[in-house]
Amino acid sequence: MDKKILILNNLKLFFFAALLGAVTGVIIWAFLRAVGLCTNLLWDTLPGIIDFKGYTIIVCAIGGLLIGIFRKFFGDYPEELSTVMGKVKKEGHYDYSNMLVILIAAFLPLVFASSVGPEAGLTGVIVGLCYWVGDNIKYAKTHEKIYSQIGEAVTLGVLFHAPLFGIFAVEEDVDEDEKDIKLPKVAKLVLYGGAIAGGFIVFRLMSNFFGKAAEGFPSFDSISIEVWDYVAAILYVVIGVVMAYLFKYAELLAEKIASLIPAVLCETICGIVLGVVITFVPMVAFSGEDQMGEMATTYMEYTPLFLIGIALLKIVMTTICIKMGLKGGHFFPLIFACVCMGFAVAMLIFGQDINHLVFAAGTVTAACLGAQMKKPLAVTMLLLLVFPIKMIIVGFIASAIAARLGGKKESK
Repeated sequence: MDKKILILNNLKLFFFAALLGAVTGVIIWAFLRAVGLCTNLLWDTLPGIIDFKGYTIIVCAIGGLLIGIFRKFFGDYPEELSTVMGKVKKEGHYDYSNMLVILIAAFLPLVFASSVGPEAGLTGVIVGLCYWVGDNIKYAKTHEKIYSQIGEAVTLGVLFHAPLFGIFAVEEDVDEDEKDIKLPKVAKLVLYGGAIAGGFIVFRLMSNFFGKAAEGFPSFDSISIEVWDYVAAILYVVIGVVMAYLFKYAELLAEKIASLIPAVLCETICGIVLGVVITFVPMVAFSGEDQMGEMATTYMEYTPLFLIGIALLKIVMTTICIKMGLKGGHFFPLIFACVCMGFAVAMLIFGQDINHLVFAAGTVTAACLGAQMKKPLAVTMLLLLVFPIKMIIVGFIASAIAARLGGKKESK
């Protein structure tokens, strides 16, 4: 009898996790679809009707003003991914009373061309939903921390189209303070599998029946790797670590500047700066997914110095947007910046052979994210989203070395 009850309880837990994953898939699809439709309206349809040179600057300035007013009344949202999970660790809970506010706060910067990704706001909403379930459904109460981790894994897995990244991004972050989680590893992995499967299936069904929510990053075809690529990998790792430090210190500088400017004015200035920059350099707009797809087919048109400039400008603009109010995630923009930098350095060494360029881009990306996240397994799984599977070993080694070179992990 006890064994039957245990099996029933485990099945119930599994199906509940799968249901949570399915709901997460619906939320992510609906959010990204809404962002896509509004972005097309604002940046494709209206410019064809309202044709004048200052359109981009005026729209971004208005966007910054609206975001500033919204933040003044409703608070500093969306919170960054590390902040959300830091609160879950420290407080054992996440406030879900303002989920609509978080959604709107995440939505506005993405529509107004901010150089950020969608993962920050969506993670907060999904984790909040998990705790709402725990507080309102008696059965789920004892498992709410597990559900919050599952929610984060599904969100990251579906957003990046990389399910293993979602799992490892959470599991590599579970530390000794979380001894209250009683599920054994195998059982927990089964829960992750059910939840992520539910999220992916629903997301794909919604995309097939109601339209794509987002194009996602392009994936590079299989490449041939030469001995000299492995030699050059030493340089690529160093460059990736330097980019991680550059991002870190650019964030600190942007935060210091933002602290000197009053609310609303800060966001408005950020919008104006963003508008001016993307008027002259459109590749810096948005999260970088579409721009990377374009660059992957037209890279021969760009010089190495131009691509280095784009990579550095993307990092600067992403940190400015995040710290001056047009907030969002940084993973998507950082991947784009790393690919630009990798292509540029490989061009300087090997010319325009795509095999060398892709290897360099993957190694720089692995090193940069490894230095920043301190999660080599998660970074390696994320690489498979864009780069060939034969780079998996190089990617893991690069991210593991960079994690050591990148200093201590910051606590939130």
